[in-house]
Amino acid sequence: MPEKLEKDFVKAVSFMNNYTEALPADLLLKLYAYYKIANENFDNPGSRTPLINAFKANALFQAKNLSRKDAMKKYIALVKKEFIDKQ
Repeated sequence: MPEKLEKDFVKAVSFMNNYTEALPADLLLKLYAYYKIANENFDNPGSRTPLINAFKANALFQAKNLSRKDAMKKYIALVKKEFIDKQ
């Protein structure tokens, strides 16, 4: 895995972890799926709310064909497009 990609991904994740404003559910679900795939975490969603688990599982299903590298790239691109480039 290229070092720059790893660093950019960690930076984007850190940015989102420190972001405090409310986000649209569809954006959160995309970020969730990309993050899980990028970290090769294929555990089932762990929410106490079945509906939330269903949405998360669906987001993962839609992104299931992404490689770890592509998931990182998509996560970074989404953060840049929705947050960094709009500042």
